[in-house]
Amino acid sequence: MSLEEKVAQVKANIAAAAREVGRDPSEITLVAATKVQTSDTIRQAIAAGVTICGENRVQEMTAHLADDAYAGAALHFIGHLQTNKVKQVVGRVDLIESVGSEHLLDAIQAQAAKLDLVQDILLEINIGGEESKSGISPDELPALAQKAAACPNVRLRGLMAIPPVAEGPDGNRPFFQKMRQLYVDIRDKMSDNGTTIDCLSMGMSGDYEDAVREGATLVRVGTALFGPRPPMHQV
Repeated sequence: MSLEEKVAQVKANIAAAAREVGRDPSEITLVAATKVQTSDTIRQAIAAGVTICGENRVQEMTAHLADDAYAGAALHFIGHLQTNKVKQVVGRVDLIESVGSEHLLDAIQAQAAKLDLVQDILLEINIGGEESKSGISPDELPALAQKAAACPNVRLRGLMAIPPVAEGPDGNRPFFQKMRQLYVDIRDKMSDNGTTIDCLSMGMSGDYEDAVREGATLVRVGTALFGPRPPMHQV
């Protein structure tokens, strides 16, 4: 299949999964995970109907920005963000999806204040409690969400998670269900703050349909669009 056909197929799958559980397909947006893709491929994806690109690496993102590769689409940062690279990301992306610590939140607030702008973010939840992954525990969410809400140069838009590798069909649905409940709970708890929480980012190429069935509003899909990633030295 061509890239255009793959984009259409993934969007059709998202819509079908949404309708299956009585959701409006327009509530869910495809984020094309463009890690290790070329600027030309990113342009082709946008021409094929991709409206949001998600980058994992600051260096790649910076190079693509210099190429104006994301023209016509929004840009999200979806990878692990080190505090020493915050200056290269804040104000250059529409949404930072991977804020998984108080230290990183502080750094984003400080840089956004310097630039006199408001940076949209998601808080990353380590929903599987895996030591190898970044993110806060569910128990830490209320306090960090309140702190984010108090940051004048940060706007909390919702939550993000990367569950453990699924074991068998539907393997990640319990994690997606937990994320949905956290999302609902934090919206309720912060309703007095005039909350702008409207994003639940979860689901990737292997499980995005289940994520849609469980309430995702953003799904981050790479392999299903672009095929297996080539080794970095070939890019």
